[in-house]
Amino acid sequence: MRLVLTRPQDDSERFAPILRAHGHDVLIAPLMRVETIEAALRPHWGAIVITSANAATAIASHPVHAQLVTLPVYAVGKRSADAARQAGFANVATAGGDLRDLLRIIAAQRPDAAAPLLYLAGEDRSGDLIGDLAMHGIAAELAVVYRAVTAPFPSALIAALKAGDVDGVLHFSRRSADNFIDAAAKAGVARQALGLRHFCLSAQIAAPLKAAGAADIIVAKRPDEAAFVALLEAAKA
Repeated sequence: MRLVLTRPQDDSERFAPILRAHGHDVLIAPLMRVETIEAALRPHWGAIVITSANAATAIASHPVHAQLVTLPVYAVGKRSADAARQAGFANVATAGGDLRDLLRIIAAQRPDAAAPLLYLAGEDRSGDLIGDLAMHGIAAELAVVYRAVTAPFPSALIAALKAGDVDGVLHFSRRSADNFIDAAAKAGVARQALGLRHFCLSAQIAAPLKAAGAADIIVAKRPDEAAFVALLEAAKA
């Protein structure tokens, strides 16, 4: 299939070769870029929690990075866990890809109760992880360390849509789906964009696309890249 990746440039360039290896043509059209936010962090925490690979990358050059990497990390999934290890963290526990599984692992292991957990996150978040942890008697504090800045449809994507040269688009977050809908309308290609096959990592991500009028929506069985690849292979068969 001829597929569009709208993730930030680095994420798209990392995932595109995997899709091409499975026989797909890929157009990289980032609708977001990630910016680091300089957060005032102290080094004394019980453990660190991350729900995005961007969080680990954002603190790689932070002044207290050397102290933070000595702490255990609870990562929501494989991609964020890999990013944590690349950033220097050695003790990384990996959840199954969603917040419920992450919460279950943290609650079961009950990390250092003498200090709160540090949740490194972006400006836009789904769910209330701090509140959910509090319900389990686990104190945690939020530090916003990155933001995703939206970008318009690039000219290559507009031209491909008008020419009918795209079969589907991959959506990895609710924010990216919202961006896709808004950017398509502003570019004057909403009909072509919504008429594509939309592959979504979760039902929550699919919701705004369905509300906007997209009819061909397929949701992965698990919220991870391996399930996405399997979904594409099933659709191709």
